[in-house]
Amino acid sequence: MPREVREVVFVDGVRTPFGKAGGMYAETRADDLVIRCIRELMRRNPQLPPDRVDEVAIAATTQIGDQGLTIGRTAALLSGLPKTVPGYAIDRMCAGAMTAVTNVAGGIAMGAYDVAIAGGVEHMGRHPMGEGVDPNPRIIAEKLVDPSALVMGSTAENLHDRLPQITKERADRYGLNSQLKTAKAYADGKLQPDLVPVALRSAEQGWGLATADEAPRETSMEKLATLKTPFRPHGRVTAGNAAGLNDGATAALLASEDTARELGLPVAMRMVSYGFVGVEPEIMGYGPIPSTEKALKKAGLTIGDIGLFELNEAFAIQVLAFLDHYGIADDDPRVNPWGGAIAIGHPLASSGVRLMTQLARHFAEHPEVRYGLTAMCIGIGMGGTVIWENPNWDGEAK
Repeated sequence: MPREVREVVFVDGVRTPFGKAGGMYAETRADDLVIRCIRELMRRNPQLPPDRVDEVAIAATTQIGDQGLTIGRTAALLSGLPKTVPGYAIDRMCAGAMTAVTNVAGGIAMGAYDVAIAGGVEHMGRHPMGEGVDPNPRIIAEKLVDPSALVMGSTAENLHDRLPQITKERADRYGLNSQLKTAKAYADGKLQPDLVPVALRSAEQGWGLATADEAPRETSMEKLATLKTPFRPHGRVTAGNAAGLNDGATAALLASEDTARELGLPVAMRMVSYGFVGVEPEIMGYGPIPSTEKALKKAGLTIGDIGLFELNEAFAIQVLAFLDHYGIADDDPRVNPWGGAIAIGHPLASSGVRLMTQLARHFAEHPEVRYGLTAMCIGIGMGGTVIWENPNWDGEAK
């Protein structure tokens, strides 16, 4: 029978404050972080009956320990959702939460779901990237990839080699500006509304409460210039122009637009298109460029139609390569208005929903903008982009 494709909307998104790996969440379980996010989504949207949630998709890159056991299902149960609500786990490394969103969106669009929760969690303090993995030796021995492809920082150095116009100084300046924009966003109260406070317990220090990201710091170009380049002697990638190792979780509520209207749920964004692509694993950071080209083509749009960008700052070089390709200035106010992962943190599989939640907030403040996008590079040589439409668009500008 013929089916009508339904509009998919982003209703709401939340996240925990992001911690440094092994920092404030050292004695907090990974699954408890994502459970906290799911509970907060339900609390913020009391008009949604819990039994109307049709699916819970939760991403984690390292799916062992407290990030294992089909975390989407276990987190749903522990969050208090009915036992009739199913769930599953997903992995696309850095784009785990982004893929969780696009996966459930496909189900919503074709009518399999009306409402779904999608998100991600990464506790890099408990589970360092690569823990427990056993790469097939043929991937290196048969020269399918260079050994550097398995070290994300090395792939960033490789991209610097390909794009010599993006100097270390330029990457440092981008990193500094990310810190400054995030500090201003906190001072202006922009980030706090979607942060879920998390109770902390330390055997030595007792109880505490996480209410803000742990990673942001004050710095300067002079300080950044002195930082070590851990991936290559005299390299260009440092802790100042790349995201750190972080712990945190995110969750988002998605629905068909007609279901959202029926239940009185807010419509923060409308999904337009998305694209995932593969690139040479050795230059992973290039991935968002072709994935954006793919998503734009699917949507019948051009880069000139995009009025807001939320780009994951795994490395400054990755964002700068994207900006250069599309002829966008490093300090364009449409790009990451509240800073990004260099300041806030990048708990791998959770970050895609952070980008979406911030874009939704920008849309609410900018009715003159019709389209925005979220994009990120992905480990082992991939890129992902999702294009969104602003339901608050006033029709006067793109």
